[in-house]
Amino acid sequence: QVQLVESGGGLAQTGGSLRLSCAASGSIFSINAMGWYRQAPGKQRELVATIIGGGSTNYADSVKGRFTISRDNAKNTVYLQMNSLKPEDTSVYYCNADINAMPSRIRYMYWGQGTQVTVFS
Repeated sequence: QVQLVESGGGLAQTGGSLRLSCAASGSIFSINAMGWYRQAPGKQRELVATIIGGGSTNYADSVKGRFTISRDNAKNTVYLQMNSLKPEDTSVYYCNADINAMPSRIRYMYWGQGTQVTVFS
């Protein structure tokens, strides 16, 4: 069993900052890419940022220059530092990880339970 547990969501004022964390645990052989997605009410889930094991990152245009994704491979944890927050960043944020789980080492995409981020003006 593999679990992704997110933390760090909450309320922030426009221009403020929040930091999300997501820790993967369980029968993990290896973790490939990790990332963050978000879904606002009535909208489709969208990519926010991804990071691969070597550290290369990819961002949605809407968050470039404001959000930073990072990971601690020793802790199987991915972070999302969100600065200069805007009301349109209000969403449920989901952690995602591409994991080879034990014992089969089959590659599978896992999701966290989601954490609410609300930005008010």
